[in-house]
Amino acid sequence: MARHSPDQQGNTASNGDLQRPVKLACRNVWKVFGVGADEFISKYGGSASASDLTSANLIGAVRSADLEVRQGEIFIIMGLSGSGKSTLVRCMSRLIEPTYGKVEFEGKDLLSISTEELIELRRHRMGMVFQHFALLPHLSVLNNIAFPLSIQGMDREKREARAREMVDLVGLSGREHFYPRELSGGQQQRVGIARSLATNPEIWFLDEPFSALDPLIRREMQDELIRLQGVLKKTIVFITHDFDEAIRLADRIAIMKDGEIIQVGTPEQLVTNPATEYVAEFTRDVQRAKVMSARSLMQKPGRAKCAGTVSPDAKVSSFSAEIVSAGKPFAVVNGSGKPIGEVHPQAVIDLLAGIDRSTASP
Repeated sequence: MARHSPDQQGNTASNGDLQRPVKLACRNVWKVFGVGADEFISKYGGSASASDLTSANLIGAVRSADLEVRQGEIFIIMGLSGSGKSTLVRCMSRLIEPTYGKVEFEGKDLLSISTEELIELRRHRMGMVFQHFALLPHLSVLNNIAFPLSIQGMDREKREARAREMVDLVGLSGREHFYPRELSGGQQQRVGIARSLATNPEIWFLDEPFSALDPLIRREMQDELIRLQGVLKKTIVFITHDFDEAIRLADRIAIMKDGEIIQVGTPEQLVTNPATEYVAEFTRDVQRAKVMSARSLMQKPGRAKCAGTVSPDAKVSSFSAEIVSAGKPFAVVNGSGKPIGEVHPQAVIDLLAGIDRSTASP
């Protein structure tokens, strides 16, 4: 009897996930560019409209952003170029100063801490990876990875030992003494990832880290991120404009447009219940079987003998071939192995064929 667990590609957040503590949060965050931006947004109390901004010759790069990133999740912020996603992440790490609002790290407003506290937070608790690898060309792989530890003042023996651990973690053993120019693009990005992990950060910001890579290498690096997250369980804020990448990696996704967060949800929620026409268009070409779970298709248990079992969160793509081949239902079982519903082959066939038929859930 076939049995399927939740796959790794964008698992739907469970109730347990939603009980995890909030690691990082934005509360009505604004970033406005232009003369008099601070006075303007304070005057409006953080509720100015787009037309108000235009009338004042100001640009609202981020407007009234509210979100919560929970401990241990991969939270993806996505949107088209110019949507404000990179600006928002830089506000979240205070690489740029928000014009208005609060950015909370474990409940403490980062905008109220001193420069010294912020430096310590970045050195010891935050990691960052950007699209451009920014490796130091005169340093070897090992020394590039160890560089942030030298900034912390760690002695050479300890930082090199830690750097070697990171070399092994990202699969670069044997290349410790190579220089960046001697590495492929994917290998250089692995060095960037290893360097950002060397300080063992609690929260990890990745700003389109794979967008400059060739498609095959990009896929390889996505696999690597999934593997690393399985081992390290970091809290990750990841920026991309690629929805296929987002659904492959994300626990939850925030979609931005013109500086605003339009919708936050799991990949499945965004695809099956888009909040706006913009979100619907954004997700229109997504293969539903990659994001929809057994829970979405299940019906009440019947009397027919089931040919297999699946987890409620298992993506349809992970068991579609087997259930269609079997021609019989699969039981949907909870963590204790108790049947809570069943998925029928016809429902899977309809989904794969793009036929929209409502199914009753228990």
